[in-house]
Formats: sequence, C-alpha cells, structure tokens
Amino acid sequence: MAPRRQQPGDERGVFDLAVIGGGINGCGIARDAVGRGASVVLFEQNDLASGTSSTSTKLIHGGLRYLEHYEFRLVREALMEREVLWGMAPHIVWPLRFVLPHHSGLRPGWLLRLGLLLYDNLGGRKRLPGTRTLDLTRDPAGAPLKPGFRRAFEYSDCWVEDSRLVVLNARDAAERGAVIRPRTRVVTAARTDGLWELTVEDRQTGARDTVRARTLVNAAGPWVANVLTGVARANSSEGVRLVQGSHIVVRRLFQHDRAYIFQNADQRIIFAIPYERDFTLIGTTDRDYKGDPADVQASEEEITYLCAAASEYFRDPVTRDEVVWTYSGVRPLYDDGASKAQEATRDYVLTLDAPDGQPAMLSVFGGKITTYRRLAESALERLKDHLPAARQSPWTAGAVLPGGHFPKESYDEVVAGLARQHPGVPEALVARLVRAYGTDAKDILSGARAMADLGRVFGADLTEREVSHLMRREWAMDADDVLWRRSKLGLRVTPAEAAALDDYMRRTAAAPNAA
Repeated sequence: MAPRRQQPGDERGVFDLAVIGGGINGCGIARDAVGRGASVVLFEQNDLASGTSSTSTKLIHGGLRYLEHYEFRLVREALMEREVLWGMAPHIVWPLRFVLPHHSGLRPGWLLRLGLLLYDNLGGRKRLPGTRTLDLTRDPAGAPLKPGFRRAFEYSDCWVEDSRLVVLNARDAAERGAVIRPRTRVVTAARTDGLWELTVEDRQTGARDTVRARTLVNAAGPWVANVLTGVARANSSEGVRLVQGSHIVVRRLFQHDRAYIFQNADQRIIFAIPYERDFTLIGTTDRDYKGDPADVQASEEEITYLCAAASEYFRDPVTRDEVVWTYSGVRPLYDDGASKAQEATRDYVLTLDAPDGQPAMLSVFGGKITTYRRLAESALERLKDHLPAARQSPWTAGAVLPGGHFPKESYDEVVAGLARQHPGVPEALVARLVRAYGTDAKDILSGARAMADLGRVFGADLTEREVSHLMRREWAMDADDVLWRRSKLGLRVTPAEAAALDDYMRRTAAAPNAA
C-alpha cells in the first residue's frame, strides 16, 4: 500500500470533509480541499479510477460536437482547461492533432469551418496550433482513407492517461495530508449530533470502523444515486442517466501520429486514435444503460457498430477478428430529460443537501475528465458556508501534479537526460517510464546501470522496481491495478505473465515487512 501521512482530523478524530468516490472528481475535490487546509478522508470501494475514470476516450478536449447542442459555457471551460492540465502534468497530458475528413453527405463544410473557428477562439488557446485545411490527396493523413475523401480539417486537442491522472491527484492529496482509503466501502452515512457518521468496511478483511466528518461529498460516479438514497437515505428528486460508452483496440491502422474524428450517418462521431505505440483506439458509443455499472462491458452490437463506422472511412475494413481488446464504462450524466443518450448534457450539476443546522452533503452528477479541476473549484465554492477552508483562494491551476516538474514541451529532453544517466537501460523503457511517471522516473531508475539492477522482469518491460514503486506510492495491490490502470501493459503480457505478477504482488503485500 502507498504510505499515507495519517491526518485523523481534529482532537476528536473528526475530519472536515469526507469524500465518497475515488474517480477523477472525488480525487480532484480531495486534492483541492486539503490544499486549502481542510482535513480530508476519501473512500473508494474498489481501486482508484476503477470505474468511469479509466474507461474514457482519454481526451482533454472541448467537445467539438457539443457546440451543436449550444453548450457554449461547457465547451469554453473545457477548452480553457486543455493547456492548464497540459502544464500541470506534461508527462501524461500532451497535444494531439485531429483530422476531420469532409463528407459532403453529412455536415456541410461551412458549418464545420464555423464550428472550428469558434473552437479555436472560444477558449484562450495559447500554445496549441490552430485549425488548417488538408488536401488528403497529398497529405499522409489521406493515405489510410478511402480515395473518395479529398479534403479534411485538422485541429488541436490533447490526450491524457486518464487513470494515471486520477492516481496522481490522489497522490498529491495524500502528500498534502489527506487520508486515501481505496477498497473501502461506505456502508452507511447518517447525520448524528451535527456530524456525518460513516460506517465503512475494508473490502479485503471485512473489518468495519466509524469515521466522522463535518461535510460529505458524494462523488460516487455511476453510484451517485445509490449513495444518495441507499447509503445516506436522503430524499432527492435529482436523477442520474447512465450512458454506456464502449471502445475497441486494434493493431495500428496508420503510421502517422495524428488522430481521426469521423462523422457517421446517424449524426454520431467516433475517434480513431494512435494508442500505446502499436495500436489504434476506436470509440466511443453512446447508449442508455440500465444494469449494474460494475457489470458493464462492450456488447457485440457495439463492437460491430464501431468496426462498421471506422470501415466507412478506412481503405482497409476494420473487422471483428482484428479487435485485440475492448473496454466499456458508464457515464453518470445528469438526467436532463434529453430524448437521446448522445444529446444528454455532459455538463456537471452539483446539488447541495443542507437542512438547517445539519451537516451538508454535496452530490456530483455528470462532468468530463477535462473539467474535473474546475468542477472541484465549483464544489468547494458551493460548500464555502459549510466548510471554512473552502473560503480560501483556489490554487490548483498552477500547481503541478507528481512527476510533472518539467516544462510542458520538454518531454524529449527529460527522456534524453535520463537515458544518458542510465546507458545500460533501454531508451524505450526510459521513454515509457517518463511518459508514465515524469520526473519520478528517476526514483525508479536510481542506481540502475543495467536491466538486472531493476530486478525481475514480469513481461513486456515491467520490472520489479517499477512494481515496487506502484505498490508503495500508488496503492496498486494486484495485477489488474498495474496492467490496466497504472499502465496498459496488459496489451503486451501473456496470461501466464499476468498471473505470475499477481502472485508476486499478493505475496509481497502479505510479507511482514511490506511497505
């Protein structure tokens, strides 16, 4: 387990703020609050980022299509956040150019140009390059596409390692004094003697204890309504609309480093994005979901849809047998009564339940990973009459996340510097470590003159030294935590290698002197 600097609250053991939910919104709120001086405890029933926050399309973007639904405030806020987040975490956030082929049978060219003009100028773009028009008969971006596509528009957004963004927010919160408790389920939350009293259960041991807090934030994502009515037994008229988004991963479909955004005849769009060097990520779908969010998975219907939609554009069809991995998540959107899932608002809604003289509970509906930091600021603004620390000035915009202590356009220089210091370690491994951990990669590589100095290799280039870092500092406890959330090395290791890693981690965690 990652070490925690325990902060049990005041002399009575009472925290200023308890947060339910270890996704991007919960961890972002915890980080912001503890940085303003609040004592904070966060509970996540599974691993950090194990729900919606690790199943996104992994984009820091304004949402070009949201302009069609007149969500200008949301788009502007998201566009403004692109370069802020890039500066906060340049190892896991970086610019990406998107190619939008023009299709005369769908949205007209003038409408696309107008939308992109707004997109370029609505959000205070500074370092990201603007839109340009491409001749697909000459530009390399046209080579993988069917010959009928002759013109495209190219614009900027950013990429993010979504689950790592969550973990880094949790790490920063913990280093500032927050108590982070993954794999801990909140069983009940009740107002008692002017405080929130939470009964929580360790999901590994079954042990229960009681935690008290002055204020409660419900950032449980797809489970936000369950926490409201089941855990806290609150009366609420607010509804959550669960919308499923699925993705497929195939072997690399094109050699350049730009992404595509494709318009479909059903007015939906999908992305085809360079992914983990050797793959292409295609997604996403949008459909209402009625089941248990914990059981969501990409359906054959969705996989077929994504293959067919991509095949409308690519010269070589994308077929089912090319899919090497799928993932699916549930977006907990605010139920605004929209008739179609893709039309439901992506804006966040914060509801405050604060009866006279009783401790407050703030519930978070909706939101995008792009705007998590602004959502956290808005959440604390709503709580300022109930959480004194929330009255302190916002601070996160200029505060880098762990590992992000280098200029946002200097990734290559950081890799080159570490590679020179560790000539016996393959530069490809150094590059991957810097992309995942930024300047913290030097701690993993410390003293290494050769690969053997990094310990056992579990497959791909995952070493014992890296696994130890993830267990000590990032709350990783099993192979899935490492292979699918802290990294995507699950695409490269064999089932036997994954099982060996899992066995090693469980034995290490159970050892008497485990960190």
